[in-house]
Amino acid sequence: MDNKSIYKKTIGFSLWRVLWDLLATVAFFGFIVLGAVIADKAANNALIGLAIGAILGGVVCYLILHFIAYTYKAGQIAMMAEGVTKGKLPDDTIKEGKKIVKERFSTVAAYYAVTGVIKGIFQQIGNGITAVGQAVGGDTGGAVGGTISSVVNTIIAYLCDCCLGWVFVKKDEKATKATLEGAVIFFKHGKTLLKNLGRIFGISILSFLVIGGIFFGISFLIFQAFPDLMSSLSQALIEVADDPSNIPEIITNTTYLGLACSGIIGVIMWSILHSTFVRPFILVGVLRNFIKSGLEEKITEADMAEVDKKSKKFAKLHAEEA
Repeated sequence: MDNKSIYKKTIGFSLWRVLWDLLATVAFFGFIVLGAVIADKAANNALIGLAIGAILGGVVCYLILHFIAYTYKAGQIAMMAEGVTKGKLPDDTIKEGKKIVKERFSTVAAYYAVTGVIKGIFQQIGNGITAVGQAVGGDTGGAVGGTISSVVNTIIAYLCDCCLGWVFVKKDEKATKATLEGAVIFFKHGKTLLKNLGRIFGISILSFLVIGGIFFGISFLIFQAFPDLMSSLSQALIEVADDPSNIPEIITNTTYLGLACSGIIGVIMWSILHSTFVRPFILVGVLRNFIKSGLEEKITEADMAEVDKKSKKFAKLHAEEA
């Protein structure tokens, strides 16, 4: 199967994840509103009800995302890995993906334990890379360090997913051992895997310009068609300002305010749609290169010993597995 075919067969996981994310968000704000209304009528104190509702809503939101939504993310990666290694996927990828996740991680705790270790290993390595930029010193060092950190964190997010994919590929091994192997693959084939940078950032920038640009343009046209809306928003912001005599023009000028609001909407919509539809497409290609690199040669104890020197978290897990 090529990347496009795998992407099309697994995109259903992304749609389900968005649905559960939306449900969790609605539940959170629903509890807040419900708590405020009930407390206001019962005790004439909406603030207390709002606080209680926020707590209850947060718990429900956490339970939905922690125990349900995670299976769709892991299931999608599992099916992508299977499509790459076997060259075919079952008709009902959703059902099969969830089944594989439950078989590989018998409990939710086991899944989060492994993914926590994966993130910890790569984040520790990423922090070391970021420190190089910060070592320049002064404002320049901070700017360089911040830029490097953003790039590294983006790469780490993909590497974590690739490492999880490797855990599914090596289904006959303990998940923790497969996790160690996944980290080693990056170090042994780092140069090959870093070729994915063009794919990751090139497609991401293009999707930002296209998706963000479209929603920015649509939002701005709507705001221009309803000038009273921007005027009302501007007046409301001026009224809540600490110093009404020193208001920036971006708030007082409704055109500038419309541009700012349109930009925010564009970024939010890009973030949602990119995560749902574009990132999975990028991940298929990155995951294919990662798995291909891992299957090319056998990982030895000597390889793991080399990574021990680069990450304390890796070394600790390696010692526990030995």
